[in-house]
Amino acid sequence: MKRRHLRLAAVLSTTTLLGAAVLSQASAAPAAHGGSSRHAAAKHVLLISVDGLHQSDLAWYIARHPQSALARLVRGGVQYTDAKTTNPSDSFPGMVAQATGGGPGTTGIYYDDTYNAALLPAGTTSCKGVKPGVEVDLTEDLEINKASIDGGQGLKNLPGSILSMTGNPTKLIDPSKLPVDPKTCKPVYPYQYLQVNTIFEVARQAGLRTAWSDKHAAYDILDGPSGTGVQDLFTPEINSDALGYASGNDWTTDNKATQQYDSYKVQAVLNEIDGYDHSRSQKVGTPAIFGLNFQSVSTAEKLPTSDGLTGGYTAKNVPGPLLRNNLDYINAQIGALTAEIHKQHLDSSTTVILSAKHGQSPTDPTALTRIDDGPLLDGLNAAWKKLHPAAADLVVHAVDDDAMLLWLSDRSKAATDFAKAYLLAQSGTGTDIDKKAKAFTHGGLTKVYAGADAAHFFGVKPGDARVPDIFGVAQYGVVYTGGTKKIAEHGGGHADDLDVPLVVSGAGTPDRVTDTATVHTTQIAPTILALLGLNPQQLKAVREEGTKVLPVR
Repeated sequence: MKRRHLRLAAVLSTTTLLGAAVLSQASAAPAAHGGSSRHAAAKHVLLISVDGLHQSDLAWYIARHPQSALARLVRGGVQYTDAKTTNPSDSFPGMVAQATGGGPGTTGIYYDDTYNAALLPAGTTSCKGVKPGVEVDLTEDLEINKASIDGGQGLKNLPGSILSMTGNPTKLIDPSKLPVDPKTCKPVYPYQYLQVNTIFEVARQAGLRTAWSDKHAAYDILDGPSGTGVQDLFTPEINSDALGYASGNDWTTDNKATQQYDSYKVQAVLNEIDGYDHSRSQKVGTPAIFGLNFQSVSTAEKLPTSDGLTGGYTAKNVPGPLLRNNLDYINAQIGALTAEIHKQHLDSSTTVILSAKHGQSPTDPTALTRIDDGPLLDGLNAAWKKLHPAAADLVVHAVDDDAMLLWLSDRSKAATDFAKAYLLAQSGTGTDIDKKAKAFTHGGLTKVYAGADAAHFFGVKPGDARVPDIFGVAQYGVVYTGGTKKIAEHGGGHADDLDVPLVVSGAGTPDRVTDTATVHTTQIAPTILALLGLNPQQLKAVREEGTKVLPVR
């Protein structure tokens, strides 16, 4: 561990350093009402997640823009240069980790689109005798109208009126699309699917205000099992029709469109800094926990080209023109948010945390190997049926981005071992960064965890209803896609997927500290509670995993 401490900032206002707050909270019970305790280091925590952002991107940008908003943010606190997100490195487990303190095995959230062997199919109304096993879809597909940025609320004059969108997106989820609990025979909403509580719920129990902004209505999962965690949850649908853009029906297919989409969420947070709800229609006070997720860096890394600029990287860890443009955009937005905090005289009471749900792979364009996973899975099913003519397809659900997660109809050791052996024996031809043929071996995989090994990898018991039966670690540079429209993906376990920035800056932190020890984004959750003077042990995942508060002193 190397910890470079250049200058300790004076303690602002009446705040104390986080380390002292943590020590005082070790045996103290949290306040039940009326806000945080007297040991709070901050009154507000603004959490910012920039999907796709790597620690290397942040370092590259600050080195070239030492007076930027991002550089000022880093100088104003502690930067953890070896922070890791969850594996799988998908948006849902990544965000849930930051809000709960737990990884996929503890939270039960492995990806945004998974399978559960114990729940019943969506639309089931008479549960007796129904065979369990169903896809659990936490994407835009759940919404009343996924083609509309308001998720089907029915607002007029979209997208300009999007800030009038409801702060209760659970209302926008079609219950007929949800899996069904066999015990109650009722649909299971995303917030009910989460196995542990969230920082938002703990804050609410202490009488504090909460808000968040993200990309799908299914992010009501952050409400936690109580369903009441986030008071103001603004979720404009990113995969809806991008009105005004010729690129088609998705705000992520044109990078300018993605920036426009992100700017709606920025405005929502600016309104919240000013003490209003996201729509600026009600004066409610600045939240204790609030923030947003950015998508524009992610699309700049994925798209080969957009808006006349080349996407991705020009060489290992060297951002190309489109990505540089988006780093400038993110810098400007963070500058606007921190300027508004200053304008409202909240500097001494607000801590800003910058991180990412996931990185993106590969950051080396020469390593890209695009593989169509369809033939691989079709071949696996055919090979299984050849040996078992009466059997159903072996693969009942698959998620393959730059990792491979499979759920099987037969969960026996014989079946999972068969799937592992088959996948590792496959070779073929994919495409490289220039769309030219590129050979692959071993199904594009370097390691496969099958059956009990997959369960052990995630720390759950074999036979767990949620855990994938096959978890494949892709070779570096492999992206599973049937076309050539993507040059990067996330979900995997390579450094490019996992190495994200983590900065804790502002109230309750020293200035200009660089910590090179390995930390994890699960530590964000207990750190936020400690900053607010609340007890991190109130989080179930923190207790189960022993998740530590980040060492801020």
